[in-house]
Amino acid sequence: MSKIITVELNLEPADNHRLASLCGPFDDNIKQLERRLGVEINHRSHNFSIVGQPHTAEATANILKNLYVDTAPVRNVIPDIEPEHIHLAIKESGVLEQDVSSSIPYGKEIHIKTKKGVIKPRTPNQAQYIANMVGHDITFGIGPAGTGKTYLAVAAAVDALERQEIRRILLTRPAVEAGEKLGFLPGDLSQKVDPYLRPLYDALFEMLGFERVEKLIERNVIEVAPLAYMRGRTLNDAFIILDESQNTTVEQMKMFLTRIGFNSRAVITGDVTQIDLPRGARSGLRHAIEVLADVDEISFNFFQATDVVRHPVVARIVQAYEAWETEDQKQKKLAEQRRREQQEARQASPETE
Repeated sequence: MSKIITVELNLEPADNHRLASLCGPFDDNIKQLERRLGVEINHRSHNFSIVGQPHTAEATANILKNLYVDTAPVRNVIPDIEPEHIHLAIKESGVLEQDVSSSIPYGKEIHIKTKKGVIKPRTPNQAQYIANMVGHDITFGIGPAGTGKTYLAVAAAVDALERQEIRRILLTRPAVEAGEKLGFLPGDLSQKVDPYLRPLYDALFEMLGFERVEKLIERNVIEVAPLAYMRGRTLNDAFIILDESQNTTVEQMKMFLTRIGFNSRAVITGDVTQIDLPRGARSGLRHAIEVLADVDEISFNFFQATDVVRHPVVARIVQAYEAWETEDQKQKKLAEQRRREQQEARQASPETE
């Protein structure tokens, strides 16, 4: 039977309003921690006791300490601790990883500063991704939705701009419909392509604020454009992000990668399981993974379902699809093998006159 310990914790400075924010309405935040980590949490005022296995009980105590720090008043207003903060705090702690030894304090070593505040990686893969964006001219971020590929890339771009390491940010993605035929779209060319680029705008607005983003776009310090606009350009002193790159063709990917000029960095993000190209067209992202694997200046980061930082059910959805696709590919290979065996058997049998 696993050893059970009790960890005592006293949160200081004592503040009932901060304590209420930490615990949530009807102690919902405490209940979420208990449910997710398999511990029992009891508290009387600011004195907590956590009962559970050693590594989970200690991790829970650290999570509570960190969340209490996050309740510190900002301009005399105490921030609310929402369920998503609990989820992200658990992710950041690494307590749910099977290999507990891998839970190094990566979040304290690698981080990105923006006007919004400090953005820290929540998983070891995200930490490596940020390190690669700093240390490589071209970085690929490949994995399922919700792993922070685009968000962290935009944060790294904003950080580089604030540090004056680059002079402009360029965000682009292919304008490919996701399995739908939208038909005629009203408006000028900018209004037609804006819906495809909305996720990039959203990340910028969150980090810099709407007014500042608008001013930077007016001055062409930030440019958000469809991939088709990149042909013929050379991009110097820029941080360039190509989002949804699984929907590029081989020719488009080559065109984009050859636009990169001096003192520029590029980040290419995509999910090879969600390709919306016409049937028969090869994904430029899949092709680039094969062709560029041995180029030293390029880094590849592959995210897994365990890196998903959205609602917990998203990770389980990704895992379910991965399991189904693995089994589907296995069945197709078996069917192809049987077909070949039958064909070889017919060829080997003597012909009848």
